[in-house]
Amino acid sequence: MPTATTPAALPQPPPAIQANQHIYSDYFEEDFVQTLDNNILQLLDAVWFRSELVGFEDFPERNDPDVPLIFASNHSGMAFPWDAIVALAHMWRTLPGQRGLPRPLSAPLLSQSTLMNPFQVKDFWKKCGCVDATTLNFETMMYYQDHNLMLYPEGVPGIGKGFNKKYELQRLASSMVRHSITHRTDVVPFYTINGEYLNPYAYSWPWLNNLSKKIGIPFIPLGPIVLLVLLQPWSFYMAYPAKLTFVLGSRIRPYEMLDKDPADMTREDYTALSEKVRLLMQTELDAAVAKHGQQPYRWRELWQRMKANWRYFPFFLPVAWPALFQEFERLYVREGRRGFKMQLDKPGAWLRMVWRNPFTLSFFIPILGWIPIAIRGYRGHRIGEKP
Repeated sequence: MPTATTPAALPQPPPAIQANQHIYSDYFEEDFVQTLDNNILQLLDAVWFRSELVGFEDFPERNDPDVPLIFASNHSGMAFPWDAIVALAHMWRTLPGQRGLPRPLSAPLLSQSTLMNPFQVKDFWKKCGCVDATTLNFETMMYYQDHNLMLYPEGVPGIGKGFNKKYELQRLASSMVRHSITHRTDVVPFYTINGEYLNPYAYSWPWLNNLSKKIGIPFIPLGPIVLLVLLQPWSFYMAYPAKLTFVLGSRIRPYEMLDKDPADMTREDYTALSEKVRLLMQTELDAAVAKHGQQPYRWRELWQRMKANWRYFPFFLPVAWPALFQEFERLYVREGRRGFKMQLDKPGAWLRMVWRNPFTLSFFIPILGWIPIAIRGYRGHRIGEKP
């Protein structure tokens, strides 16, 4: 028995989990995240997205110190996942000590090909801490001690929903409640408000999304920017200047919502319980939208932020992001530099970035620019392969 001064040893995970625990550190680089935030994300957030964390002042503590909390949010439909990037970056720079910072489980399609990494920064998602959302990886992350866990339980159907279903939570993955019950840890929802306006008035059709998944793209939005994506490939990654607001919800304890022993739970029972959780989250999401989602852009605030940061022009505009991310990849990934400052306020900085990274021009060549982008984006990846 442990003494009062000797902490009890953590329970040993099953052998399959132990063998998979390399995922904790395979790609994740805290220095990558910090350097990316210092050079790019802080500026984009301060001017373009102007994100706010609502209710996060007392950051949630684990109900069991040895088990990660499961943070869960709604997906922003039809948009490149800037909402997740901005939310995690904001928490990264504001959360003291960063131990409670959630690491995301992400759809394998995001890391399956370089194309789905922002402006083709190699291994972007995984270096930022993402772990492919597989059954084994989810279970493995439940034994992770350094950070909490985050997921978008709607999965790809959530990010592929059309604007006509904005803020409508799609069916939640039952794995979330299953792991909450098995490990007796709380689900902590937070709600992404205005993210639906990152790419507004875009719609989808299941048959088209099923085809796009075969080439490693989770969905194809049909809306105002479709033609622009062909003529200016950089717009594939763009986002409108929606003011992203992240509202912390009430803890949910699925293990206290049971009417039978967990050992007797069937698949149908977990599906029914997931639906109860979805309805709880939908109620809070609707209230958050009513309070924070009535002015998704706040144009006056955007203009004020632009004027206050004019010395960094044009880097806070999406048209300059290809050069910005390509230069970051050149310095950090290809040249292996650390602790650098990109000096975005120096005259001619954008032109120098394009000169040093001629591939950037591909993002501005109508239609034909997609050829080199696709070649690089799918290099080492067989079209149609399973993640």
